[in-house]
Amino acid sequence: MRFFLILLLLVLPLWAERCTAGEDEDLAEINRRLENPLTKLWSLTFQENLAIQEGDVVDGTTYANTLFFQPALPLPVGDDLVFFARPVFPLVTSPVLDPTSSDGVDRHETGFGDIQMLSLLGPSKSQGLVWGGGATFKFPTASKDVLGQEKWQIGPAAMLFHLGNPWTIGFLAQQWWSVAGDHDRANVSQTEFQYVARRQIPGAMSIGMGPNVTIDWEADSDNQVTFPIGLGITKTVRMGRFPVKMRFEPQYSIIRPDDLGTEWNFRLQFAPVIPSPFK
Repeated sequence: MRFFLILLLLVLPLWAERCTAGEDEDLAEINRRLENPLTKLWSLTFQENLAIQEGDVVDGTTYANTLFFQPALPLPVGDDLVFFARPVFPLVTSPVLDPTSSDGVDRHETGFGDIQMLSLLGPSKSQGLVWGGGATFKFPTASKDVLGQEKWQIGPAAMLFHLGNPWTIGFLAQQWWSVAGDHDRANVSQTEFQYVARRQIPGAMSIGMGPNVTIDWEADSDNQVTFPIGLGITKTVRMGRFPVKMRFEPQYSIIRPDDLGTEWNFRLQFAPVIPSPFK
């Protein structure tokens, strides 16, 4: 992850010499357009998730932490379509469980997790009904066994959003199945469903939520579903010559696995918008 931070510091000044993303656009409009996964805007999102976990296998609570780096560099396809391919690079801190320990946790391990790749194709619209379809992938890149699933995974992805003013409402769904990998690790069938409901407010801001619902189809019924709700605030500002979207969103899981699940998740996002060479 340190490599990507250094790369960011090197790339931004070079881009700034050529052009400025959204320099003449209203920040409120940029804030609204960034809610669309198929926006033409290029951005570099850093997303921090601090999860407070509890369950039957631990005494009290423990924690997990994931820092995602998500560059979004959409490409125009003809006059009407956008191709979106977003890799997700995770830096993970995860508890290592030990039933013989007094609190059920032996230690925490930190390292790189499994890289994800989401690809979507859909019409290029900045308002109204926006849809997209494609594929999603996970690669067994975790630096330690406990930080990944050690399986090659693939599946479909789809999104449907209504981009309005003041409301943005929609969903992004992904499904992964394992197709290869370590035979000693469990097979994977997992769904992730992000639902979004945000209202634009004055000051290039919005309030609302965009939690990720996860379903592990290979787990027993008491440990399949994590369903969070949340309420957060987003603001887009200009830092130097670049628009930057910032978001803070606490989330609470009304449904979570009995053995060990996330009770609270505190999400922080920082997303500089960078110039796209495609006009």
